[in-house]
Amino acid sequence: MGYANIETGFNDGLGTITLNRPPVNILNMAMMEEINEVLQAWQGKKDLKVVLFNAKGKCFSAGVDVGEHMGDLAPKMIEVFHRMFRLMDKLGVPTVASAYGSCLGGGCELAIFCDLVLASEDAKFGQPEIQVGVFPPIAVQFMPRIIGRKAAMDLILSGRIISAQEARDLGLVNKVVAREELASATGEFLKPYLALSAEVLRKTKKALTAGLMDDLEPSLKVIEDIYLNELMKTTDANEGLKAFLEKRKPEWKNE
Repeated sequence: MGYANIETGFNDGLGTITLNRPPVNILNMAMMEEINEVLQAWQGKKDLKVVLFNAKGKCFSAGVDVGEHMGDLAPKMIEVFHRMFRLMDKLGVPTVASAYGSCLGGGCELAIFCDLVLASEDAKFGQPEIQVGVFPPIAVQFMPRIIGRKAAMDLILSGRIISAQEARDLGLVNKVVAREELASATGEFLKPYLALSAEVLRKTKKALTAGLMDDLEPSLKVIEDIYLNELMKTTDANEGLKAFLEKRKPEWKNE
């Protein structure tokens, strides 16, 4: 079926979700609900070997729609956003992101939550949420597990933006290629995985996760509780989001 904000495809074991919400693929609730519909439909699909997230337009994704993040909308937004990651986790198959240009905030979380990440040389990664008075719950959950506690503290607490090369050096990205080669390099990168058994890939990914004793659910629940019931009740979180939408500097009250 046709979607307004994404394109999807399934071919020879490869399920593709293409972000297509011009110009910078801002993830709004409607777009995330479309992604969730596809991920839900693919649950239990025996011949699914790999899920690929790629994009059209200027960049992979500049992040989540801040306007849908305010006040009463926050719990619903978090629920829809986090459902993407819960469904990806539940699928149990390897997930791959092919990222270029800005890959920030929720867009960065979507890319680097994937098991494998290819990036073009011009890709920029970062979690600038702290600068608008919030934190990125998904990155908080998994970034320390991928790149270690010190590097994750640096990126999440500073909100700084890093190059594709630095992201690769840290271990957030598997491979960096020239922008014009990204599509063909992604195809080449996927070939070995698509030659394997879907069921064996699932069991192997399950074992890798079990070996780390790293279930998403218990820690994500705690993080969500802190986010919605502590952070979003502070003066500064609401001021930061408001200031962003009003294109001004936030005035922190430290409360």
